[in-house]
Order: sequence, then structure tokens, then C-alpha cells
Amino acid sequence: MEREHISTAFDIELDELRQSILIMAGKVELMIANSVKALVERDTPLAERTIAQDHEVNAAEVAIDEHCLELLALRQPAARDLRFITIALKIVTDLERIGDQCANIAKRVRELNEEPPLKPYIDIPRMAHWAEVMVKESLDAFVNGDPDLAVKVCRDDTFVDELNVQIQRELLTFMIEDPATISRAIKLNYVSKSLERIADHATNIAEMVIFMVKGKDIRHTIA
Repeated sequence: MEREHISTAFDIELDELRQSILIMAGKVELMIANSVKALVERDTPLAERTIAQDHEVNAAEVAIDEHCLELLALRQPAARDLRFITIALKIVTDLERIGDQCANIAKRVRELNEEPPLKPYIDIPRMAHWAEVMVKESLDAFVNGDPDLAVKVCRDDTFVDELNVQIQRELLTFMIEDPATISRAIKLNYVSKSLERIADHATNIAEMVIFMVKGKDIRHTIA
């Protein structure tokens, strides 16, 4: 009876850990959306708020890390529970880095908003949308233990990579044809590369989910 009580308490603690990660992920997803919204709508105050929100994400990472270490020390989990907690430690690192990328995008947006727009923004918002979807789905796969959804996230990364290459080529054309566009094009190039990195972090999370569920390391093998 005592063992069942302890197990139930541990299950509650694991669920609290899941919820903390989802709250952190929600902040990160909002940062992705707002960083690019600030670009498209030339909303510098929104860019500033996105930069400031990175502190909340950093604080969430520290709190979740402490929770994970406490569970490892006090509960001494085994098998799948051990994989879940150790993967959670890695996932929050990727989420924190996504937050960093969003803050970096917002800083470039702050600078871009002081100049005339280089072009209508079409592909960058598309890229941001897919990066945000990948982050959301990777966390859904984590919470639900869904390896199939995790594999989908890994494969979707190819589409984001292709969009990034397309944007880089277009920006290069602008710079070649008109040197006056170089400064803005470089900043937009930075935005595109940051979004591509966000998708990479989502892929990292998805790969860890597959390891958590199947105990199989598939890094660098998804095609």
C-alpha cells in the first residue's frame, strides 16, 4: 500500500514536470510568432517585449532543471521514467536556445524597422509558421509519447531548410543588384538563419522523443 502511494506521488510529480515544460514551450511558441509579427507589422514595441520575454524562458529552464535533478536524486527512477527525466533536461535546453534565437530575431527586427522595408515579407512568415508548428508537434510527441509524430517533425525540417536556401538566394540577388540593400539583406539573412536553427532545435526534441519511447538513437538517420 505504501509502495502504491509513493508511485502515485511520483506520477503526480512527473505530470507536474510535463506541465512545466509545456508552459515553457508555450512561451517559446509565442516568441516565435511575435518576433516575426513584429517584422511584418513593423511593430518595434512588440519586438522589445519579445526580447524581454527571453528572461522568462531562461528562468523556466533553471526551475525545470532543478526539478529534474531533484527527481533524479530523491526518486532514483529507472527504465522509461529515467529516460523521460533525462530527456526533459535536454529538451529544456533546446527550448531555451529557441528563446535565444527569437530574441536575436527581435533585435534584428528592431534595427530593420528603422529602415524602409526591403521587400514584402512572404517566405519568412511561412518559415516561422512551420518552425512554430515543428516546436509544437515535437512537444506534443514528447507529452504523448508519440514516435510517429516525432518522425514527422524530423522530416518537416527539410522543408524549412529549403525555404531558408530560397530566401538566401533571393537576398543575395538583392545585394548583387543594389549595394544599398546590403545592410537590410544581411539582417534578413540573419532572421532566416535563426528560424532555420529553431527548426533544428525542434528536430533535436523530436529525435530525443524517439529515443525516449523506443530506446533508439536515430540522430542523422531520418531521410
